[in-house]
Amino acid sequence: MAGDGRGAGGGGGGDVTLFGGRVRVPAHLFEERFSRSGGPGGQNVNKVSSRVEIRLPIGSLEPLLTPEEMRRARGALASRLTAEGILRVVSDRFRDQLRNRMDCRERLGALLERALRKKKKRVPTRPSRASKERRLDEKRRRSERKRDRRGTGPD
Repeated sequence: MAGDGRGAGGGGGGDVTLFGGRVRVPAHLFEERFSRSGGPGGQNVNKVSSRVEIRLPIGSLEPLLTPEEMRRARGALASRLTAEGILRVVSDRFRDQLRNRMDCRERLGALLERALRKKKKRVPTRPSRASKERRLDEKRRRSERKRDRRGTGPD
């Protein structure tokens, strides 16, 4: 069946490179599936398997990443992982399979890169004296405005 085309990496040296070449996800670690896509395309949409789904078992990245990076990746991608720990990325934005494959791989790379990026630690700062005074002045003015609205009540 045309919609059941499956390929591990799909040949053609389809590695996904992250961090400017520091981490490379070899094509044999992820699986690409192809199926018919919905949406515009006329008769083409019923005949061509242009929708692409990449499935990457997150555990397969362990040899490539440090334990800290794996922990960070699992935490950041938790909502996108299946029960089996597989990260799915799907693309059917384009009418041809090749562009959808490239789109899927780019999105997979961006997802992993974002997940592995260290969060900057927030340095707590103290409000300045001037900002405290501005806040209190505004609070006082707001209080006066509301008090003036109240009126004197029924006489």
